[in-house]
Amino acid sequence: MKNNCSEYQKLFIFRSGEELKKHVEMCPDCKKEQEEMDKVSELLKEVKFEVLKRRAKKKAAIKIACAFLTVFLASSGLFLFGYNTNSDNKFYGEVLSAYDYGFPVDSYGLIAVE
Repeated sequence: MKNNCSEYQKLFIFRSGEELKKHVEMCPDCKKEQEEMDKVSELLKEVKFEVLKRRAKKKAAIKIACAFLTVFLASSGLFLFGYNTNSDNKFYGEVLSAYDYGFPVDSYGLIAVE
């Protein structure tokens, strides 16, 4: 029974790249493991752009949803505050009469003098 080399992980994490390369050149077990790591690295490079595209699409969808929600809330707020249920309420820009100010008026709307 052959003992497999267990130095690859230690060298990969704790040592420099030069030491790892020297050991990989001498050890067939570590060379095989290095080839597997290279394959995984290539796969990750291929998938990277797809992942970034998906993230960008999600961010765009969230931005669009926030914009629609903002427009909906703003329009419903304007509707609620602008809705006049009581005819006695006066708004900015409306012309007020003497009656609105509380003065006694005659049938023509003029201030009544007694």
